This record gives sequence, C-alpha cells and structure tokens, in this order.
Amino acid sequence: MNRGKVVIGMSGGVDSSVAALILKEQGYDVTGVTMQIWQEESFEQSAENGGCCGLSAVEDARRVADMIGIPHYVINFRREFRQSVTDYFIREYSEGRTPNPCIACNRYIKWEALLRRAEEIGADCIATGHYGRIVSLQNGRLSVAKSEAAGKDQSYVLYALTQEELAHTIFPLGELTKDEVRRLALEAGLPVATKKDSQDICFIPDGNYAAFIEEYTGQKSVPGFFTDKDGNILGQHKGIAHYTVGQRKGLGIAFGEPRFVLRIDPKENTVVLGTAKELMTSRVSVSAVNYMSCPGLEGERRVTGKLRYSQSEAECVIRPTENGLVAEFDEPQRAATPGQAAVFYDGGCILCGGVIG
Repeated sequence: MNRGKVVIGMSGGVDSSVAALILKEQGYDVTGVTMQIWQEESFEQSAENGGCCGLSAVEDARRVADMIGIPHYVINFRREFRQSVTDYFIREYSEGRTPNPCIACNRYIKWEALLRRAEEIGADCIATGHYGRIVSLQNGRLSVAKSEAAGKDQSYVLYALTQEELAHTIFPLGELTKDEVRRLALEAGLPVATKKDSQDICFIPDGNYAAFIEEYTGQKSVPGFFTDKDGNILGQHKGIAHYTVGQRKGLGIAFGEPRFVLRIDPKENTVVLGTAKELMTSRVSVSAVNYMSCPGLEGERRVTGKLRYSQSEAECVIRPTENGLVAEFDEPQRAATPGQAAVFYDGGCILCGGVIG
C-alpha cells in the first residue's frame, strides 16, 4: 500500500541510506535527493574525509538508490548553501563568534530549501537519516524527542525546525541505535554499510577554519594581542578567526598554568585569556529563540539544557527576556560560547533553543 510520496535527503552515508530503505519497505513512494552544496574537493578527498556532500557521496547515494529501487536526483543548492551557511560562517567568525554551520544547514538547506523543492514535485513530506523522534504533545504542538541511539542523538542540531517543517518530516531512524542501522545495512547488502561517519564541517575537512576564511574572502588574518581580563597584554595572536571560547591548544604562548580563551573582542582585535575557573559560568543569555514544545515562555521554567552537541544536559531555570531568554544553571557550565546553540529540554523533548549571546 502506498503511504504517500516522500523525498529523502541522501548524503551517501549509511544513516540516510538505511532511512531510505526503511521508507521503501514501509510502503512509501520514495525519491532520493542528494543536495549538491559543496563539491570543490576531488572524488578521492571526499571519500577519504567521509564527507556528506562531495563527489563520492553523490555516487554512493546513487548506488544505494539503484540497489533499493528508488529514483535518485542531484539538486543544486550551492547558491542557498553559500548564502545561508558559508557566508554566515565567515560573518560570525569575523564578529568574534563561533558559528554552528550544521544547524544552519539543517534549517535553511536540508529543511527549508529541500521541503520547498519536495512540495514542487508533489511530495507529502521529506525524510532524513537524523537520529531523533517527532512526537505530538498534549498541547497540540510537535517536538523533537531524543532518539534511542545512545551517544548518537542529534536532537540538539534540530532545535530550529518549525512546526510546519516538523509536520512534514519523517525520521525513520528515531527508534534505532547505530549498531542496528549498521546491521540493517549489512543485511541488505548496501555498499555503504561499513562507510565511516562524516567528521567535522563538510566544507572544511581539514579543520583549518582560519585558512578557509582567508582563501574564501581573499583577506589575510590581522594579528592582534592576547590580554588578560584587566587588559594587560600577554602576547600576540594570529587573528581572531584562529580562536574560539574555551580553546587552550594552539595559542602559541606559554604560562605557568593552562590558559583558555575567555572571550574575543573583534573591535579591539584582542583575545582575552584566563584560567579554567574563569571559563565557568552559571548564567547564559540566549537570543533568536525558536520555541518548539510551547509557543513561548510566560514565566520561569525548570528544564535541562546543553550548550554544545557533545555536552550532557544540566539542570537549569530559564526566564524570558526582551531579547530572548536567560538560563541560570544549578552548576557552573564550561565555555558558554557566543554563536553556539543552547538547547533546552522538558521531559526528553526540545522545549526551545537559541543562540548563545
């Protein structure tokens, strides 16, 4: 029985491949789409990096689609990706902030742009290989709940999805663990069954953000000074794009005890260093808030929150402010990094999330 037409984003990896397989077996009319967003590297580089948008990824997605018997198309999203992801990435670093391009890609490319294309061809919804679950709440709203995959839950990077987008999204892997996904791929004989997961930022596979920004913009990093919290000069830095809050390695300056980046001041072109204790904070301001489980906050609310993807949730109270919300954590948190996401959960579901100020 045909359960409806679904467009699934196929990155060429095992997760999206198994997601496509599951949808096909469940009776959906499945169309696979690989988003051409960043393909400057060679086929060999893409394969080595395990990238989700290089030339080898396109070929892997096409092979899987052929094997499971679904049509596959490559759609050019390079203009949208440049505007919404790479330009944003560079702009944030120039302002002394640390962006999260994967969240921007999810919001503007993998959902907004892909859903628009899917609707144009008459699809009912889109699907991805993310580890998360969409649940209907008693208040009538939809939310993303944490997946069953220990250590692989990706709800954090999905906080920005709207109610409209959630209503037209399927997460086939939400109830599966990574080991189960690998097993299904092997049993089906998928050619990507043992392919390694993509790492780091897809358009900067070597992790050298500063070099990428220099090459992309044609502008060299401008050196400046390291200072302490009181403004005393400690040494010279290579340019603010080389640093992020919480960083210890690669400072190129030695002290009697470890020093960390506390904050970055783009106007003064300074990088402020301090101790591990000075890096801790209990109060975090959050802007550009997307409310998911509720339409907004009317007062304070006790929830759990996390300030980075790899971090465990921590108990906190959030309160609405004129520009978003403020979170007061029971225990001090390390390196609340401007530009990164703060995501808050209530009962295992995303309540809301936004950008750390």
